[in-house]
This record gives sequence, C-alpha cells and structure tokens, in this order.
Amino acid sequence: MLYRNKNFIFSDFQVERVQEECIKCKACVSQCSFDANYFDEQRDLVLSDNSKCVGCHRCEAFCPTDCITVRLNRRDFRPHANWTASYIKGIYKQANASGMLLGAMGNPRPHKIYWDRILLDACQVTNPSIDPLREPMELRTYLGRKPDRIDVRRDAKGAISLKTQIAPQLKLDVPLLFAAMSYGALNLRIHEAMAEASKELGTYFNTGEGGLYEGLYPYGGNTIVQVASGRFGVHNKYLEVAAAIEIKIGQGAKPGIGGHLPGRKVTPDVSKTRMIPVGSDALSPAPHHDIYSIEDLRQLIYALKEAVDYSKPVFVKIAAVHNAAAIASGIARAGADVIVVDGYKGGTGASPEIVRDNTGIPIELALAAVDDRLREEGLRDQVSLICSGGIRNAGDVVKAIALGADAVYLGTSSLIAVGCTMCQQCHTGRCAWGITTNDPSLVKRINRTAARDQLVNLLKSWEHEIKEVIGSMGLNSIESLRGNRERLRGFDLTAEELKVLGLKMAGS
Repeated sequence: MLYRNKNFIFSDFQVERVQEECIKCKACVSQCSFDANYFDEQRDLVLSDNSKCVGCHRCEAFCPTDCITVRLNRRDFRPHANWTASYIKGIYKQANASGMLLGAMGNPRPHKIYWDRILLDACQVTNPSIDPLREPMELRTYLGRKPDRIDVRRDAKGAISLKTQIAPQLKLDVPLLFAAMSYGALNLRIHEAMAEASKELGTYFNTGEGGLYEGLYPYGGNTIVQVASGRFGVHNKYLEVAAAIEIKIGQGAKPGIGGHLPGRKVTPDVSKTRMIPVGSDALSPAPHHDIYSIEDLRQLIYALKEAVDYSKPVFVKIAAVHNAAAIASGIARAGADVIVVDGYKGGTGASPEIVRDNTGIPIELALAAVDDRLREEGLRDQVSLICSGGIRNAGDVVKAIALGADAVYLGTSSLIAVGCTMCQQCHTGRCAWGITTNDPSLVKRINRTAARDQLVNLLKSWEHEIKEVIGSMGLNSIESLRGNRERLRGFDLTAEELKVLGLKMAGS
C-alpha cells in the first residue's frame, strides 16, 4: 500500500455562516457549483466545506437572510517574502499529483501596472477644453490599410468621385471591440449577447478559435472570425460570413503555446461548430505548422484574402514579447491590414500557470514600441493597431490610443460586466455564474437579454467617459488622440521606461 505524507494545504477561502440567521432554505447548496455548501441531515444544519470554496461569492448573493460571508482564509503559512503561500501550495499539489498547474483569467502577480503611472494632460486657458455635451465629438474610427494619398476624379458635370481604391475597412462607431473568446470557453448565451450588443453598438465581437455557431451567422456583419493553429471550425462559409478574419499567432496569457479547451466543455453543439469529437480536448499546436517565417505568414494572409475575394481585412494577433516591434514590422510588410498586440495581463480560459504568470511583457511597453517601429519605417498607415490585454476602464482605453492604438479589445472586463467575480475557475467548466461553462443547469443562470444590455451599458458608459476625457485634453476626435503622446505624462517611472513609452516626465 502506498502511503502519503500529510500536506497541510489550507483552503483559500472560509465560508462563515451565522446559524441563528440561517433558515435552511438550501439556496446556497443549490447555487454552489463546486459543492462547497451542503446540508447535514443528521445535524439538521447547512454546513460548508472550505476546501471546495473558490470565492465566487454566489452563495452570499443568493442568501435571503445575509447569513453567509465568504472571506479569505485567516490561517496561512509563516510570512516569507520569497516562499509565499501560493508557491507552497503549488508544490504540495504537484507532489501529491504529478502534472502542470492550470489557471484561468490573467496574470495575478503584483507587477507594475503602467496604466496607473501614466497621466492625461488636460487643457485650460491657451488651448481650451471642449465640452462634449455641447460640441460635436467624433469617436468613429476605421480599421484597415490606409492609402499613402487620395486621388479623385471629376466628371463632365463637375461631380467629384474617389479614384483611389481603398482597401477593405471595418467601421467602428466606438473604438472598442469584444475580444477573442471562443464558443466552448464561453457558452452560446454569452456569444449571443456579445453578437447582439455588437450590432446595437456598431462594433464587432471576435469568435476566438472555436468557430462560429451557425445560429449566429446573421450577425456575421459584426463578427471577426479567427483562424488559429488548430484550424477549429474553419471552412469557406465561416470566412465568407464574417466582416474580418484574424490569424492568431500568439496570445498574451500564454505566448509560445497553443490554446486548450478541456474535453468536459466540448458538448455536441461545440463539437459540431469546432468539427471535433464530443468530449475530446481541443489542443491547438504551439506554432502554425505551415508558418515558420514571415514569408509563410504572407502566404496565409493572401490565401485568406483570395478565399474571400479580397473583400475583408485580415488581422494578425501576436503576444506582447520583447521583439514584438520587429515582428509587427514583418507582419505589416506581409500584407496584414490590422495587427493585434495582446499583453501579459490578458485573460484566458485555461493556461499552465507557469506560462501565464511568467511569460510576455506589459502591453503598454509593447504597444509603444510597435507604434514607434512602424512610424520609423513608414509603415504606420499601412496597418491599424489594436491593443488587447488587461484593459480595466475608459482611462486605460484613452491611454492606449494615445500610445498608438486605433482601437482596444475588451475581454475580461466584458465578462465582469455580465457577472464574473474573477474566481479564476474557468478551466473547470463549473462557473458558478454560468459564463464559462456549458453545463445546461449552470448555463440557465445567464439571461441572454440581460447580458446583452449589460454589455451595451458598459460600452456606452465608457463611450461617454472617453468623450469627456478627450474633451478635457482639447481634442474633438479619437483620430486626433491616436499616437498623440504629448497629451500624456509619466510619473514614478525610470528614465528608460519613459524612453520606451515615449513620454515626458510629469511636470516637464
């Protein structure tokens, strides 16, 4: 018989219950998808198993007498700057059961967040601010390759028309898009909500690498379809129905590795959409096995353009890494219309924790470096830039555009808008809020119409805030903000960091 030494892995959370207030309605039992709450018939009490609590707080929200409080576990290991509790627990888990530690959402490490060290430079007297409530303000932008010059023709009657042929463009009424989150990683109700919200807002949602559910084809005009290394769900109709195509080379949460959808999430509908067997893990290869050079990437870009008769822009998505600027230069020369740069704070449905927490670089540094490189080489107008990964509010959006982005992808923030509490259990398929699960009993917890309204409300709120902020900077359009780093200042940053970001020190 094999005996194991006892490892004391303290639970991360404690469920505290005031038994005098508990009416034994068992709402917490039925609402907990991780079985942390249970009813003890012998003792006639509702109790909790703290070891199963993930801190989603759903039991708190649904308790009619407010007798439940979920807290961080007060018990912990002896304080140690190097050997923190998370590292110790990780070693215990791997010693008990060999394997990689999986995690979801973004990098939780307390690394420096550059957005919080960048300030907006407002106007006052000599360059007065603009009041968006009383003066026109333009947030519309276009994504796609722009011509170096515009030529026009005049007919016999003097009417002017455009002579220059413009490459396919995406028109965004707001510079915000829903990031790539696949069908399977999210359930159909969330995808439907994003599709409906995108149509109402005049923007787009990204399918991720899971294909597009056939029932969402009517929303193709507001859909960006993704072609990743696994080619899941990719076929002619999928490409033809979309407004744009995105080639996923890398992802900020897991640079250098492929995607992973656990088999427990592959239901019959997901299976049909992705074109894989029911219940099988969907593992994308780390590289595209037909791309080992910029020339290979160019071939795929033009193969996709040829497949849709050059009618749609083609995006290329890369992770923010140390040589992202050089990579972006090659992508622009390879014929891409839009480059997406995804930072290391970006979310994911499932990733090895060692990759999520230790690879990639901050999106702020990568974005500034990419924008600089493209401008230096005269390529900036040939390609649009989308910033992705860890965008938390409208202030981050404004700063991203001033650093060089044309638009911004929203991933985790859009999930929080529909109820996510960041318990980081997406990979388990047991999301208590019904967002990152395909369990029919849990999916019912999401009201599609309410989710759509929440997404619309979020983007409209940020739209108002963006207008207010850029008006305070003396600008009346988002195009006047793009790459305008004179309207930014840095503080609590080193000279080298300010140089990479292309910012002046606050006060200078």
